[in-house]
Amino acid sequence: MAASSTALEWRVYQSLSGKLGSVHTDAELYAYVEAAVKSLDPAADKTLVDSIFASVQKFDPVDGYIHDDNVEDIMINNTENIFIYHKAQGSMKVPERISSHEQLSMLVSKLNMYTTSLAAKGHIYDVHLPNGSRCNIVDSPMGPSITIRNQKPVAYSVIDLINAGELSYNLAARFWLYSEGLGVRPANMLLGGLPGAGKTTLLNAMFSFYRPEQRIVVIEETYELNTKTQENCVNLETSSEMTLQDLLSNALRMRPDIIIIGEVRGAEAKDMMAAMSIGKSVMSTLHAHSTRDMVTRLEHDPMKINMDMVPLVDTLVEVAQINENRKKVRKITQVSEISGVETQVLLSDLYKYDYKTHQSSEMLPSVTFRDTLSRTTGYTPTEIIGEEKRRAKVLERLNEIGVRDLRSINEFCRDYYDDQEKAMDRIGLKGMGTIGEYV
Repeated sequence: MAASSTALEWRVYQSLSGKLGSVHTDAELYAYVEAAVKSLDPAADKTLVDSIFASVQKFDPVDGYIHDDNVEDIMINNTENIFIYHKAQGSMKVPERISSHEQLSMLVSKLNMYTTSLAAKGHIYDVHLPNGSRCNIVDSPMGPSITIRNQKPVAYSVIDLINAGELSYNLAARFWLYSEGLGVRPANMLLGGLPGAGKTTLLNAMFSFYRPEQRIVVIEETYELNTKTQENCVNLETSSEMTLQDLLSNALRMRPDIIIIGEVRGAEAKDMMAAMSIGKSVMSTLHAHSTRDMVTRLEHDPMKINMDMVPLVDTLVEVAQINENRKKVRKITQVSEISGVETQVLLSDLYKYDYKTHQSSEMLPSVTFRDTLSRTTGYTPTEIIGEEKRRAKVLERLNEIGVRDLRSINEFCRDYYDDQEKAMDRIGLKGMGTIGEYV
């Protein structure tokens, strides 16, 4: 492209800064690009518009990595080097690099067309790329540093996680009960783990289980959760004007059944607990090393939740990325229910992974949440245990017959909630009984 064309291209990027975040089709994108080109150069012909339109859609030199399903993260360290995190090979340096500060500025201008929020006096940008990947840009004296978290083209379902060895059918069935609470009382759940452990992936898989009548409000700093299975779902994103605490407080006015928070880490924890205290079900992630560490984080700065309030949380789940047979894999490493308060918050460990033997302990039956469900639904503890076992068999059967993706599992669950016996018959499990008819 000639120098004059390059200069025009750059000006187009700058004129479209922050304007393409809500564009969803190529036709819409082309219209924006054409209008910008014509406003800057009324004599521009279709060939030039087409050329700039093609350039807008590519993010060289990392475009290939953005569309590689095996690449989880892309890290551009200004003009020094580029690293990727490959799901099989881990962190690795790649041969591509930004050749000059001019090329880096051009890439940043192109990315900023899709920016959704601006913070830190204009030096930190959050961007949603057209394919759903999210990008963070931070200015520095050495030049901007760019980190791109690739969006998986298809979100993992709970059966995908079972097949990857992250959890068992029995544990998945318990998460099913936690998620929809027999239509009456979903659990208040916190998913803990370090960055990259798979907290958001697991939280996303829960969307298979939500009931169609449940109204869900999702609050995130940047959109990550795939909520397409739910019709009555509101997605909110923080900004410099609307903090997580602001949105969480306002969410209570939106008649939610379930509030899902991308991550809780500060003063908004008090609003989270307030939502639980008035009967809203809340699920969130937070950074922690264990379920006990999750309680400690809740009780201390900056959250400072009173110990007597912590038992509003029903269930704590820890997820970790571990080395197993020289491969990095994700595992559910601990599941605990909060059973009360004495001199400290009491935890009942129901499931634990042994890092030395690479084996998980036998999953103990839920007691605290099971009894909560029993009180609120009228079903006996025995009936609830039977339903959990039944759901484990259902998930196993769905896997066998190829019903594995998020939407297909959700569609089956809807049928299951509508007519449990008929849904079981449809997948060849007739005769296993229904809840209230323990077999």
